[in-house]
Formats: sequence, C-alpha cells, structure tokens
Amino acid sequence: MFMRTSLLLCAIVTLSACAGQGFRANEFMGRISLLCGHAYEGKIVSDDAADDAWRAERVVMDVQCIDKNNIRIPLHVGDNRSRTWVLTEDKGIIELRHDHRHDDGSEDALTQYGGFSTENSSGSRQNFPADQSTKDLFDREGIPVSKQNTWAIEVRPTHNMFAYELSRPERFFRVEFDTSKPVDRPPPAWGDE
Repeated sequence: MFMRTSLLLCAIVTLSACAGQGFRANEFMGRISLLCGHAYEGKIVSDDAADDAWRAERVVMDVQCIDKNNIRIPLHVGDNRSRTWVLTEDKGIIELRHDHRHDDGSEDALTQYGGFSTENSSGSRQNFPADQSTKDLFDREGIPVSKQNTWAIEVRPTHNMFAYELSRPERFFRVEFDTSKPVDRPPPAWGDE
C-alpha cells in the first residue's frame, strides 16, 4: 500500500512539473507573440570588449510569428542580415536554434545550434543550454569552449523590454530591445528573400 501511494505521489508531482513547464512555455510564447509583425532597435548592455564591433552598428530584430508555436526573429547588425533566432514550442518545451546564412542564402557551417528550455525557465525568461548536437557541431568547428554556452531570452512587456543573452565561463553578452518603440521593418534576412 505504501509503495502504491509513493508511486502515485511521484506521478502527480511529475505531471504537475510538466504542466507547470507547459504553462510557462505558453506564457512566454504569448508574450513574444504580442511583438509579432514589428521590428525593434536594440542596444548591447554587456561590457565585453569582444562586442565592440556590434556596439558600433545599429542592431534591429524583426519578430515574425509563423503560428502560435513557431516564431522567427531575424537579427540585423548593421548591413549584416545573416542571423535568425528560431523558437519552436512543442509539448511545453521551447527549442531555440540559431539559423546563420550567407548573403546568397546558403547555410553557414556554424548554424542550427541551440538547445531546449530548462525547468528553471519562467513565463518571462527561458534558458537554453547547448544541447548535444550543438556540442558536437562546436567540436567539429574547433570551438569547444562554446559547448558551455547557455542562451536566454527574456520578455518583459511591463518593462517594454526583450533581451537576448549568451553566457558561459568568462563570457557574457546581452542585448536589450525597447519594445515600446517599433521601428521600420528591415529587409528580409538572408535566405528569406
């Protein structure tokens, strides 16, 4: 009897955690969907010298909702239109991929990396540690230090802020976008023309 009760309690706790994660994923995707069809200018707020080239350029994201479970966010850094963040929600888990293209639309060697949201994510912030396929890619491309990457996206409508982060030991990058001031939408990302 005790064993059955323990198993039932474990199942309830597991289902509750899954339901909670699904609710957080839905809330998060809903927050981003409020930005769909608009572009926003961003500012690098981290202070790593490695990002000085980005600071010198205009940074604009263009939020594109394909459907309620799929969002593409091309990121323009100056005239460079090579980067798109791709968010896909499935069964309460959000997947983040970085789609990198050349100006002819072909895929870069370093593309489709990312990971899946973790249980410590929330309706306003999702964390994405590098998954195994990403780690394998980083090994093949000779950048094993990046296997420790965790990306995060934060959406705070009451603060008019969308943020994207990259962190790992001895590296931190963060760009914040003011979502109270839409800007003119940029040209399509490379490969989307």
